[in-house]
Amino acid sequence: MYPRSNLMNELLQQIDLLLWNGFLIYLLLGVGIYFTVRLRGMQFLYLPYALKLAFSRSNKNAEGDISQFQSLMTALAATIGIGSIAGMSTAIMAGGLGAIFWMWVVAFIGMATKYAEAILAVKYRKRDANGKMSGGPMYYIEQGLGWKGLAKSFAIAGALCAFAGGNLTQSHSIAAAMYEMFAIPHLWTGGGVALFTAIVILGGIKSLGRVNAVLVPVMALLYITGGLIILGLHADQIPASFLRIFQGAFSGEAAVGGFLGAGVMSAVQMGIVRGISSNEAGLGSAPIAAAAAKTDLPGRQALVSMTGVFLSSFVVCTITVLVICVTGVFGSKDASGALLNGVPLVIQAFETTLPYGGWIVSIGIVLFGYSTILGWSYYGEKCMEYLFGLRVLMPYRLLFIAVAFVGPLFSLEVVWYLVDIMNGLMALPNLIGLFFLAPVVFKESHAFFRQVRYEKLTSFH
Repeated sequence: MYPRSNLMNELLQQIDLLLWNGFLIYLLLGVGIYFTVRLRGMQFLYLPYALKLAFSRSNKNAEGDISQFQSLMTALAATIGIGSIAGMSTAIMAGGLGAIFWMWVVAFIGMATKYAEAILAVKYRKRDANGKMSGGPMYYIEQGLGWKGLAKSFAIAGALCAFAGGNLTQSHSIAAAMYEMFAIPHLWTGGGVALFTAIVILGGIKSLGRVNAVLVPVMALLYITGGLIILGLHADQIPASFLRIFQGAFSGEAAVGGFLGAGVMSAVQMGIVRGISSNEAGLGSAPIAAAAAKTDLPGRQALVSMTGVFLSSFVVCTITVLVICVTGVFGSKDASGALLNGVPLVIQAFETTLPYGGWIVSIGIVLFGYSTILGWSYYGEKCMEYLFGLRVLMPYRLLFIAVAFVGPLFSLEVVWYLVDIMNGLMALPNLIGLFFLAPVVFKESHAFFRQVRYEKLTSFH
């Protein structure tokens, strides 16, 4: 374990607050609202078509390295993670049940942002010396705006975030879950995570896409199915749960027993922060995976990428909160009298209804954490490639594997602050790029939507 430094913690906390307690949240929301208005609510109008694209076969002859489905699963591997379980639990504990409503609002706005990110990623992508697709904010900022310094700042933050939030914190969480389930020492888990990570990432994006195309649906279905069974058995409680959510969103809620006074502003703040953390819309990470997809038009992959926000926020996160609500564990305490929060609260909710329900959550934590490591390994790799070229790929992969091995041994106090800061330093250049490239997004979108309407019209004849 590394020695704790209160001074370092305080410094990083102040930087974290400077980024996320003010302008950055407003910038994220402002850019999302701007795209939502100018694109006329396309995330609502085109969602059914987007879901159809995401789960159907893509054109094999289209340019790209992996299928649209594999691209979506790679992006979801990095977004449907521990935050969808522990993150939403902590959100409603701090902000009341109304927090989930504001997360829905952020997710709806974020769908337009993620669409814009992906359409630019595909438009400005290029092939590297190995013939593989490379794209993302660093490419569309440099090629679309000519601002190479801003592009490099995104790539640096993205590479660092891949090691911290995308790897170290995930391997630590997996080790904690394995110790709780089977009393397996952290070091052994670190070795196992490193081994399985090496097997996948040394094979490149095609290997990564194939694994995520299997792993992500399996882990998501396991968790979603368990959650839906619980909701089905408590169906009579669902209307009352939604009523509490809406009441908490607009009037605040004193959580069970009055242990947390959750006002409206608290619900709004927690919903926004956890929403951004859950779906990553605006951070600039997902478009890196979108750029690798086989697609004939940028707009088609942009719609597929947009569905990731819907699946992570409106499906997985909503199931987590509703299960906590209908099972009546909201406000429960552990044996020592402390309030249950995070993963233990979700485990308690599942165990009240399902035999081995806690295992579903624990296994989900392990799979979600591992898939996040895989998704972020690719994001970090493309950022490093942009900065230093292809020669850095193998050393980067070996270092990434080593971090997965030692991750369970770290103290996470400093690391979580670093993750938030790196997320902020990724989002800032990306949002600036999105705003100034908005005319390109609108031009591409209008042409694409005309093409879609034409295809629908001709399919009737």
